Amino acid sequence: MNRAPAVTAGGSLTVPAIGFGTYGLNGLPALDVIRQAVASGYRLFDSAFNYENEGAVGAALRSASVPREELLITSKLPGRHHAHDEAIATIEESLLRTGLEYLDLYLIHWPNPGVGLYVEAWQALIEARERGLVRHIGVSNFLPDHLTALMEATGVTPEVNQIELHPYFQQETQRAFDREHGIITEAWSPLGRATDILQDPVLTGIAHKHQITVPQVVLRWHTLIGSVPLPKSADPQRQVQNLTVAGISLDEDDLAAIAALDRPAGRIWDQDPATYEEF
Repeated sequence: MNRAPAVTAGGSLTVPAIGFGTYGLNGLPALDVIRQAVASGYRLFDSAFNYENEGAVGAALRSASVPREELLITSKLPGRHHAHDEAIATIEESLLRTGLEYLDLYLIHWPNPGVGLYVEAWQALIEARERGLVRHIGVSNFLPDHLTALMEATGVTPEVNQIELHPYFQQETQRAFDREHGIITEAWSPLGRATDILQDPVLTGIAHKHQITVPQVVLRWHTLIGSVPLPKSADPQRQVQNLTVAGISLDEDDLAAIAALDRPAGRIWDQDPATYEEF
């Protein structure tokens, strides 16, 4: 299968170049979708406490036809449990929900700066890693100031920062900061608001030029700029298409055209981590 190269953080974490998002996949129907994703070749799976699907993700991957050590399973700490003891209990609960002995990657879902406990939450993640509950730790939706506060307070750099990232919101400054500090940038909503992306004339033109799909154009762009996209699809054929983009050659004109799509107000929702709170 023609996969893009893996991506390595400044530490010991190496992740596949494309992962599988599970937001909105819940209950028994999620099992078949996630099992099919494993069969399609995905090895990085993204979940969260707030997605309320850690049980489905864990059940699907426990029954996967590949060894556990080949899978990289992620979950995230919700904002309402940033206090140290609550954070530890929530991580333990995530393990119980998944039925796994450990989680490969655990992230703080949002910094929630108005609450001001994200450094305390980070200290809890460090402790959870020391206890072997999780193998690697990181954050989601953290800005440079938030990341700097974590590193200065603890001396521990997050291995991952998962952010909103797509052609309409390219976050070059944030990606540069992550790269400078050896932090892997993962992309949630990598296709943006898909209905808009799929109809964008620039992207449809590039797709027609290379005889590929628009999602393949966008996902290949992600791998070329060094981000790790987390697309989601229940369709087996589309799962494979989304994963196998390494052989696609986007030229300089293509990349320049995509770069020009960036919009200062390109967020899908009004969720600026400087002020947004999610509990």
